[in-house]
Amino acid sequence: MWSAPQGSVYLAPGVTDMRKSINSLALLAAETLGIEPVGPHWFVFCGRDRDKLKILQWDTNGFWLHYRRLEQGRFAWPGDGQDQAALQVTARQLRWLLDGLQWQSAVAHQPLAPRHIR
Repeated sequence: MWSAPQGSVYLAPGVTDMRKSINSLALLAAETLGIEPVGPHWFVFCGRDRDKLKILQWDTNGFWLHYRRLEQGRFAWPGDGQDQAALQVTARQLRWLLDGLQWQSAVAHQPLAPRHIR
């Protein structure tokens, strides 16, 4: 897998047509999700059958488009998105989603701030 995102990760709830190209997905991020696609953020889109994902990522002077298709199973994808434009998740939650875990209800150990031991 590639390196972790430098910015936030945004899921586009609901169904996205997987025939969409980089330009169409960037337009979706800008107009529908309301977030500028040129930056450190990742945008994740899922197909109707929930077995395909596309991740749009800006890198220096152009976009990367990562595509993932499951041969078996489905991604635990958020609903239709009527009530929210984008769902912000952590890079760790994205990894859980890609691994097939129920990332919405997973509870991880929270990072602690360093402290002095007496």
